[in-house]
Amino acid sequence: MFAFLLLLLCVTAHSSQAASAHIHQHKAAGSKERIEDGAFGPGVSKHYGDGQEHHSEFDHEAILGSVKDAEEYDKLPVEESKRRLGLLLTKMDLNNDEFVDRHELKAWILRSFNMLSEEESKERLEDADENRDGKITWEEILQDSYSSDLEELPIEDETYLNDKETFTVADLDNDGYLDEQEFKAYTHPEETPRMIDVLVNQALRVYDTNNDSFIDFQEYLQDKAEGEGKEWLISEKEKFDGDYDKNADGKLDIAEMKTWLIPSSEDIAIDEVNHLFGASDDDHDDRLSFDEILEHHDVFVGSEATDFGDHLQDIDRFRDEL
Repeated sequence: MFAFLLLLLCVTAHSSQAASAHIHQHKAAGSKERIEDGAFGPGVSKHYGDGQEHHSEFDHEAILGSVKDAEEYDKLPVEESKRRLGLLLTKMDLNNDEFVDRHELKAWILRSFNMLSEEESKERLEDADENRDGKITWEEILQDSYSSDLEELPIEDETYLNDKETFTVADLDNDGYLDEQEFKAYTHPEETPRMIDVLVNQALRVYDTNNDSFIDFQEYLQDKAEGEGKEWLISEKEKFDGDYDKNADGKLDIAEMKTWLIPSSEDIAIDEVNHLFGASDDDHDDRLSFDEILEHHDVFVGSEATDFGDHLQDIDRFRDEL
């Protein structure tokens, strides 16, 4: 879902930059820089910016399930944007009552998160696939992500080693190639259950300075508190205690680390549902009529398209799966 977002590990769920659509621009899996960039999870990196202002682009992508579609919608006249949104609403409305309730909107957003991740992963694969065989070797990743001079690769660097580890675990059949699904596990390991332990172990190597298999508050902060004020420190402590340290023992165990590193897509989707309802449920009946959504079309899609027929076919498959 939301989905979403590209390979980022996080200290805070609202502090990251959007993951790049190309491998050569994204930080290597497991690197400390990526851990500090922001939360795993589709789209969450663009949901809020500094100061917690809401990013409208996130809303549009959460509805359309495509960065490309959202960009194209920006170029549409208002009436055409509303017409196409109206077509989407008939797909979103699972019980055909011409309202979109919270369950339907959440299901739609979670579907969008998955589509966003698939879109990004596919673009990355196409960018790195030098011989155009539809799959990726480690050598192709090296060429695209690190350096044109492979003799100068930092093979002893932790970032490099973590990235190689992520590739190896993603290569499920151990054939030395990543097909489309394996490559998605490499680029979006937070959405692949078999990859989660890799992410936790890599984070432990970065943060667990006393090697006790836990992350205490000082390890959680590391050097990020440098130059920050008292309010920031208090906010981080509240986040550590209230959001992550569920058993209140002053440190994060493996299960708590997973909550810290990989925020729930469902929780993010619920937040987005609440935001969209708050912006458009004019009669406060806790459901959105088609008219309400179209009246606030700019919240949902802006005046932002794609091969619309293909998009509707994807949506039909989504309804069938539900």
